[in-house]
Amino acid sequence: MSKTILSVDDSKSIRDMIGFTMTPRGYNVIGAEDGVEGLSALASNDVNLVVCDLNMPNMNGIEMIRKVRENSAYHGLPIVMLTTEAQKEKMKEAKDAGATGWIVKPFDEDKLVSVVSKLIG
Repeated sequence: MSKTILSVDDSKSIRDMIGFTMTPRGYNVIGAEDGVEGLSALASNDVNLVVCDLNMPNMNGIEMIRKVRENSAYHGLPIVMLTTEAQKEKMKEAKDAGATGWIVKPFDEDKLVSVVSKLIG
């Protein structure tokens, strides 16, 4: 059975790129436009890994991570931030919130594949 990645980003092109990169490698990729939609998608799907943007409307990535980490049902769920932000303070804030990793956009396909492979096989 294929593993599912939830891509949470307000940019449809980024969500599509993650799908184009990971689907041919056997992963199922579902998308959400912001943290609110991401939490809903997480609740209604069996998700193995979340790739989440930082800056989004309605609920940003750090707020979403905090909400996910409050729910014991998602204990151990890997969450990777994929964002244009490269500031150390933001990285620390995301890590403190519960992010597993951080990739800066524009992302290299091989890097994304490598990170996903390490986290969920």
